[in-house]
Amino acid sequence: MKKQQGFTLIELMIVVAIIGVLSAIAIPAYKNYVTKSEVASAMSTMKALITPFEAHLQEKGNTAAPLLADIGTNENANPLGVLSTPATIAEATGPELKFVFGESSSIDESIVTFTKGVTAGDVWTCKHNVKDVEIKGCKGPDA
Repeated sequence: MKKQQGFTLIELMIVVAIIGVLSAIAIPAYKNYVTKSEVASAMSTMKALITPFEAHLQEKGNTAAPLLADIGTNENANPLGVLSTPATIAEATGPELKFVFGESSSIDESIVTFTKGVTAGDVWTCKHNVKDVEIKGCKGPDA
C-alpha cells in the first residue's frame, strides 16, 4: 500500500473554483467600500469648514464668499482632490463648498458639493454625482 502524496487535480480545481466565486463577490464589494470611504473623506473635510464658512458669512455678509485661506484651509486640504468655493455667492443658490476628486482617487472627476440656501434658517445640504453609490446624508445623482 502506498500513501497518497499531494492533491488530485479535481481537488485543486475545486479550490480554484471556490476562490473564483469568492473573488467575484469580494472585489465589487471592496470597490464600493473604497468609493464610499473616499466620499466620506471629502464630506468630513468639507463639514469641518462649514463653521468657519458660517463665521465668515456673519462677519463679512452673505454676498462675500470667503477664500479658502479665510476659513483656514487651502485647495489641497485633502489628498484625494481639490476643494473650492465660488468667487461670489449667487443670490439664487447661496454659499457653496465643492470638492472635485482627482487622479489619486478611484472616482476621478466626481464632485461632492455642500450648499446652503439663501433664506434665513436654511441648512447645508450635500449632493454628489458618484454613480451606483448611496451615501448617508448626501443625495446622489439618482435622488
